[in-house]
Amino acid sequence: MASKYYPKKLIVEGDQDKRVIPYLIEANGIPWIDIGIKVPYIESYGSDNFIDAHEISTQLKESGLTTLGLIVDADDDLSARWTSIRNACLKSIPDFPEQLPKTGLIHSTNGIKFGVWIMPDNQKQGMLETFLAYMIPDESEPFWEYAQEVVTEAKRRGAPFIDAHLDKANIYTWLAWQNPPGRQLHNAIMQRILNPQHPQAQPFMTWFKNLYDL
Repeated sequence: MASKYYPKKLIVEGDQDKRVIPYLIEANGIPWIDIGIKVPYIESYGSDNFIDAHEISTQLKESGLTTLGLIVDADDDLSARWTSIRNACLKSIPDFPEQLPKTGLIHSTNGIKFGVWIMPDNQKQGMLETFLAYMIPDESEPFWEYAQEVVTEAKRRGAPFIDAHLDKANIYTWLAWQNPPGRQLHNAIMQRILNPQHPQAQPFMTWFKNLYDL
């Protein structure tokens, strides 16, 4: 659907992000209602193809848009990711900042609030799963450490997951040991297997609330 129907919009890489974020926001006290009025409409691209000068320009020109946010994974090179985002935005936002704030970017351009958050925390390499690992309850830390040891040993023995997916393997291994075992990420938030109010999750929540005036 065209974003003109949604004054507030959030673009994410994949459906996992699209599922997780509403549960995280609700678990922090903001009902996910009135889509596009109080909270943003989330569009999943299935990739990072939206990091493109033409696509960014098109999004910013949509009628009625007041707020546009981008959430992307740093993957294995945060600096390169930020550079690609900045290069894609400079055509539409000539005063786009050179540095990514640790608290996430919120920038005004032609009356539109434009935000960027690079998972996990605008400072480290990683992805959505890296960020969600910040929400592992403190009392589960010994099991979390052991889960990472098990994954490392599995990789040494020939487990076929690629190195770039190490954080995915870690958190899904840990989730396999919970009650009930093997919850999906959004369900783990909903059922408080992960702690959505963990202090390490709050910088993201602050950025999200400030960007979307919640």
